[in-house]
Amino acid sequence: MTRAEGRPLRADAQRNRDKILSAAVRVFAEDGLSAHLERIAKEAGVGSGTLYRNFPTREVLIEAAYRNELAKLCDAAPQLLESMPPKQALRAWMGHFIDYATAKLGMAEALRALVESGVDPYVRSKEMMLDALASLLEAGAQAGTIRADISATDMFAALTGIALASGKPEQREQAERLLDLTLDGLRTSPR
Repeated sequence: MTRAEGRPLRADAQRNRDKILSAAVRVFAEDGLSAHLERIAKEAGVGSGTLYRNFPTREVLIEAAYRNELAKLCDAAPQLLESMPPKQALRAWMGHFIDYATAKLGMAEALRALVESGVDPYVRSKEMMLDALASLLEAGAQAGTIRADISATDMFAALTGIALASGKPEQREQAERLLDLTLDGLRTSPR
């Protein structure tokens, strides 16, 4: 992330910002709109001044926390493709999608309030996820390990359904089984 002036943040400032965003996702998921920003700062291990310097309002923090989760999800696709075969990269990304959806569901109250205030944190979200998913599906199809007739839109719908049905932290085992079942349906040939 960069400063408004376009200069990159110092490494320690970036670490603090990342810790604040991670803490914000957890605290907003637990406490919703009643979350105290001081608690977020404390859980991040930073002072209130550091939090407010980075995120001057609750709305700015909520939007940044959501966008950070989205960026982590979308940025994972090329990283996974660099480090593992396409089919395994897709499966790993599917797990990241459930992490993203769980965080988003946990922050639903805060995100809803943000939208009601006139801020749309979801601008380009679906497009970004579809692009990441398309790159994974295309790599798998080119490798011959994933059917080529599956669109990113269809796969996104399947993952969204799994997230809605099993997106709570206590449902993670079920979500993993459903992700494995979905991946089995993408195979080009039987095992």
